[in-house]
Amino acid sequence: MDTRHLQYILTIAQKQNMTKAAEELFISQSSLSQYLAKLEQELGVPLFERTRNRMLLTPSGKLYVEAAQKVLDIEKNLRQNIRSLNNRSHITLGLTSQLCLRMLTSIIPGFKEAFPDATLEITEANVNTLTHMIQEETIDCAVMAVHDTSAFPEDQVDILGVEEILLAVPKKHPYCKKNPGDTVPWKDLDEELGKDNFLICKKGSTLREVTDQIFKAIHLDPSTMCETNSIITTRAMVAMGIGITFIGKSCMEAENKIHYYRLGPPVTRRFALIRRKNWVMHTPETTLCEEIRKYFKRKTVKALMR
Repeated sequence: MDTRHLQYILTIAQKQNMTKAAEELFISQSSLSQYLAKLEQELGVPLFERTRNRMLLTPSGKLYVEAAQKVLDIEKNLRQNIRSLNNRSHITLGLTSQLCLRMLTSIIPGFKEAFPDATLEITEANVNTLTHMIQEETIDCAVMAVHDTSAFPEDQVDILGVEEILLAVPKKHPYCKKNPGDTVPWKDLDEELGKDNFLICKKGSTLREVTDQIFKAIHLDPSTMCETNSIITTRAMVAMGIGITFIGKSCMEAENKIHYYRLGPPVTRRFALIRRKNWVMHTPETTLCEEIRKYFKRKTVKALMR
């Protein structure tokens, strides 16, 4: 918004002198005089009464100056509000896994200190739900454990890291005595563990997708299964000896009660930051995304996943 010419007239009115006004505005006196003459010609009335030493506003000039001041005030307030809005961003963020929640508790304090007026709205859901929300643009972005990102254009996706999938077995399980090592061959999932109670995530999660693919690959149709929508519940059930499950390495806990096996060959999933289309990113949004990327680059976080 170019309001310089309005300021020209206000400055002439304040200084009551063309030479002083030109000096204040850092333009030549001839340019300022030409602009005033052109404006008065367009309006059809003089804005100033010229005297020997001063330039005084005419009644028309007073009306023009009052209106010009209002316009400049509006522009000033508009710019301030836009800058303020930039730092009062409302960001909607989706999360899927325990590691994503851990990430959030790590980066939020610093983010809120930098942008105290910004607000975050967090949605915790499975991959299918968050994928739909991103596509419908009902959330701004999501940090998800994913097996496939083909549902999104490449320019909306940042791959943050790769996590290994493990098999969690109660330490009192007979298989742990038979195989005290750290790797379980895929054939053992069928031959040694095929009749166990598999604790699996409900449909819509990455772990469920990985689990179904493993079962399909080894032609296993488990006779007993228990579905949950909480990895915390599933892990607790394994610790109590209720069953076995596939789990992301970053979710390992209760290692005194659970034996975690790597799969041979290994199976992985990816963590991705996915942004909705047409997301206008100001400083808070850009900073949040950058802090998410930095978190997954930490050596301690990489060690949790691989």
